[in-house]
Amino acid sequence: MLEQDKLLHGFALLLCISLGSLLSGIAVSEIPLGSKLSVGESNSWVSSNGDFAIGFYNFPDQPKQFSVGIHFNSKFVPVDKQTVVWVAGGDVTVGNNSYFQLQENGELVLFDALQGEEVWTSKTSQLSVALAVLCDNGNLVLLNENRDVIWQSFDSPTDTLLPGQRLSTFRTLRAASQNYVSSLYSLYMNVSGQLQLKWESSIIYWSAGRPSHSNLSAVLTSDGSLQLVAPNLERFWSVFGEDHNDTVRFRFLRLDVDGNLRLYSWMEVSQTWRSVWQAVENQCNVFATCDQQGICAFNASGSHVCTCPFHHAVQSNSKCLVSSQHDCKPGSIMVEHANMFLYGIYPVHDFISRTSLDKCKSMCLSDPSCTAVTFTNDGSAKCRMMKTQYVSGYSDPSLSATSFVKMCSDPLAADPIFPLKSPPQAHKEPYNICIPCLVGAASGTIFVFLVIQLGMGFYLYKRKNNYRRLASLAHSRPGSKCLIMLSFTEIKELTGNFNDQIGPKMFKGALPDKQPVAVKELEGTIEARKFRAAVSKVGSIYHKGLAKLEGYCCEFNHRYLVYEYAENGSLEKYIENPTLAERLTWRKRMDISLNVGRAIFYLHTECREFLCHGNLKCENVVLDENFEAKVKEFGLGMLYGEASSRRASAQKDVEDFGKMVFTLVSGFKEVKDVLDWAYKEWMEGHPENVVDKRLKNEVDAEELECALRITFWCLQADERVKPSMGEVVKVLEGTLPADPPPPPFSCLISAREVEDTSESGSEV
Repeated sequence: MLEQDKLLHGFALLLCISLGSLLSGIAVSEIPLGSKLSVGESNSWVSSNGDFAIGFYNFPDQPKQFSVGIHFNSKFVPVDKQTVVWVAGGDVTVGNNSYFQLQENGELVLFDALQGEEVWTSKTSQLSVALAVLCDNGNLVLLNENRDVIWQSFDSPTDTLLPGQRLSTFRTLRAASQNYVSSLYSLYMNVSGQLQLKWESSIIYWSAGRPSHSNLSAVLTSDGSLQLVAPNLERFWSVFGEDHNDTVRFRFLRLDVDGNLRLYSWMEVSQTWRSVWQAVENQCNVFATCDQQGICAFNASGSHVCTCPFHHAVQSNSKCLVSSQHDCKPGSIMVEHANMFLYGIYPVHDFISRTSLDKCKSMCLSDPSCTAVTFTNDGSAKCRMMKTQYVSGYSDPSLSATSFVKMCSDPLAADPIFPLKSPPQAHKEPYNICIPCLVGAASGTIFVFLVIQLGMGFYLYKRKNNYRRLASLAHSRPGSKCLIMLSFTEIKELTGNFNDQIGPKMFKGALPDKQPVAVKELEGTIEARKFRAAVSKVGSIYHKGLAKLEGYCCEFNHRYLVYEYAENGSLEKYIENPTLAERLTWRKRMDISLNVGRAIFYLHTECREFLCHGNLKCENVVLDENFEAKVKEFGLGMLYGEASSRRASAQKDVEDFGKMVFTLVSGFKEVKDVLDWAYKEWMEGHPENVVDKRLKNEVDAEELECALRITFWCLQADERVKPSMGEVVKVLEGTLPADPPPPPFSCLISAREVEDTSESGSEV
């Protein structure tokens, strides 16, 4: 494999030099060590033929956020059409006064002036880099003195492939972020020789090639075809653009933000990029095209639109969720939607069975957790049951599917109350006033009035209390950003006076609608103002990998947090219990690692403000009913006045994440006791010896190698070489390769501690 990589690197460099020589008479445009690009100067490095350049850019909706990337630079392409084809660090953005530099040690570094730290590096400081070159094919390469390729941007693509660039096994394209949220769409080349479009890591909605050949690569040719080829260039699959073999100056293949893979060609006459091929012809067949915005359909002009059939009226920018069935007192009905196919997206694992349409409908109606079903009436008789509010899908008149969405039935109308007719007036007769009778009647009236007043007061008190609970319950719905504020009495009531303890200072409880929650007790000495500010910040954060904060109690010396409840409890008990550990398959352990990594990455980069976890461990990772991992107790460092730099906090999370991944791989809780042994086993070519013995013969060798490498990188004693959580996630996703890590452990730690001690003059 290494020999093949060397051949590919040599081929890429030869192609680069050849193109430069033919087109401009200059072999390459060299970038010496120490060269720097900065936001303020708006400078760039340009290829020798002028077709490509690398420099800083931003988008109109992000005027103060900059990325550094390679883009088309040809005089034949207008400035506003000079598409970016590679971005350093993928989604990484930096502020004003930041710079991108090829340092004297041979490492490319993106430095963010606002954070005061390096946010991306090429990790090449120890590889004897002598210079950099932006080739005429758009490939940025780092070379040593012998002109060997040490590193190249073609090996770490973002969302685009250029002609001649290969997407080899385990490499990935990922669609660009949208609205500050990382994309879930990726193009992946698997080990069986299939090119796959994926949503998240499990839903494959398009594939090419047959799963019978290994070691294939996807390559875009200059004549406009996408091919799967072997190392000897034998072609196994290909598809052609509409302008195949036409004379076209520029082409590229891009995974767009809508999840579709398209081949673009530059049209000289119209001065536009035109899509000449796309992987999924019907955009509605791209999984989660509408995400949380509704159902995909086509309008009269043939364009796909997202509609919301679950509500009578919905704003264009709001979420389109099916109704929740909690507290549906009048009962439920099934609303039919013909020619519509639905599926759950959070989570994506729907329950599928073979049955009749009526049975499919009644199964959902009788299951309290079911929100919708789709019956496929094309002869397969498949019933797809969803148990989530997050439902998407597509609709078309030709679609042989019928969906039913559960909704609360309208309450029965009350019988009208007609006014009684006034009785006819009796003939008035003279009468005498009875004083004793009048006094008795007055006394009785006063007594009855007092009783009624007391009764109404008690009723209003109970109703107010009930309304308070109902309001709290309403605010706890999924997606709500409101927090329930509870009294200590209510905390005791919903936990049954702290009767069911599920962890250290953690109790199980239930809201009035029986929705389970987990209640965490904190120190009562936390300042009330600080506590409310912290829970307000944490409570505004929502991510499917984070346990949602539902409410809190801040009354006198009582401090409690109320989280959503995870059915399967903490990850720690599955690691410790031999019987439960069998349920943690290798696949599940890797999924947990990736989900937790994404959650921590979200805290670090995608919240309004940077937020660290501070205490990431198996105990603080819980598993829901689908065994999906959720991280809890994040951001609690704010409550205890823990102050440290953003970089130090992020590195603490990275280190804790590395320990957690190692525990999942090995089954060892005390990582530091076995880390040297594990690294030695890996170095000697026996990584399987590190694997948890309770796992059956199901371990994927490639994933094991990836997991161990990222573990050792996260646990480096030299904090300068630790990866960011963004890099960690990309490695676990397969979009970024991980170099072999150096020994990270005790000897380096001891040396550093001695050095720090001697320099500070500490008295030990």
